[in-house]
Amino acid sequence: MPLLTRMVAAPLAIDIRRGAVANLGKILADQRISAGGDVAVVVGPGQGERIADLIRPALGNATVCRVEGGTLDSALALGSALSEKQYDAVVGVGGGKTLDTAKYAASRYALPMVSVATSLAHDGIASPVATLDHEGGRYSYGVTMPMAVIVDLDFVVRGPSRQTRSGIGDAVSNANSVADWELAHSARGEPVDGLAAALSRNGAEAVLNHPGGIDDDDFLTTLAEALTLGGIAMAVCGSSRPCSGGCHEISHALDGMHRDAGTHGEQVGMGALLCTYLRGEEDRFRQLSDCLARHGLPRLPADLGLSEEQFAEVLLAAPATRPDRYTVLEHLSLSLQEARERIKEYVDAVGG
Repeated sequence: MPLLTRMVAAPLAIDIRRGAVANLGKILADQRISAGGDVAVVVGPGQGERIADLIRPALGNATVCRVEGGTLDSALALGSALSEKQYDAVVGVGGGKTLDTAKYAASRYALPMVSVATSLAHDGIASPVATLDHEGGRYSYGVTMPMAVIVDLDFVVRGPSRQTRSGIGDAVSNANSVADWELAHSARGEPVDGLAAALSRNGAEAVLNHPGGIDDDDFLTTLAEALTLGGIAMAVCGSSRPCSGGCHEISHALDGMHRDAGTHGEQVGMGALLCTYLRGEEDRFRQLSDCLARHGLPRLPADLGLSEEQFAEVLLAAPATRPDRYTVLEHLSLSLQEARERIKEYVDAVGG
């Protein structure tokens, strides 16, 4: 009998609203993740401690583990701590660095992980990827995606607005990632997973077309859903392809050459705009440029503290960061002089 459908990996529960964190104990019990609250609650600096205090009464048997997240060493140390006791699950509470640390440690010891996000800086809240620093570099590791995702908007709005704007850049960059994926299909026959592409692109479109801003609960919900859909899209196709195109190659190059040049979301948002320009998609370029401007995100090299010459060098180095990936950058295969010319044209187009 032919296979008529496929099973799609997705969290058992997704709860995005104000006050959502109060529902954590119920979600753990109802989804049979942990009936008695025998979980490790991983918190980082910032709002994680406050949330840990709020959920402690509902999770009487929980152990709170404090981490300085974001590095492979911290994730390995957390994993060692988890191995000393039997837990039903790991609950990561905080921003992207804390969640990625918890995801990696939980996967290493085959424990379910629940993501409680206090910020919307990038799609790590639900993705099967952990990005961690190690020996001067930043690397992505495949992990098991969270079994449940909770985003409490009460905590999101208390956090730095730059983090939320960064999440906008990451969400809308998915439209570019899918376009690069489709370019790879037309240029060299690379298969495109239609479901993964639809999930990623539709999340990006929702953010691109939403008239609200970061003070609007409806917009924040749309952004959280888009970032979650991006994570599910990666799980569906088994790679970061639906959420990582030339925009992310540019970000990787910036991390290696100009480490302090913006947040991840700021980098990939601008990278998406540049790649869209290089593909010659005028209407999409203008739409994306207007969105980035509306939310106060970088669009020009100078917005990241770089000269046009420096950014041309970044553009030239970007393809080498993902040699297995085909995007508009590999398609054009620009020389340094061509990169300089295209960056100058791009700057003029953004300002025009």
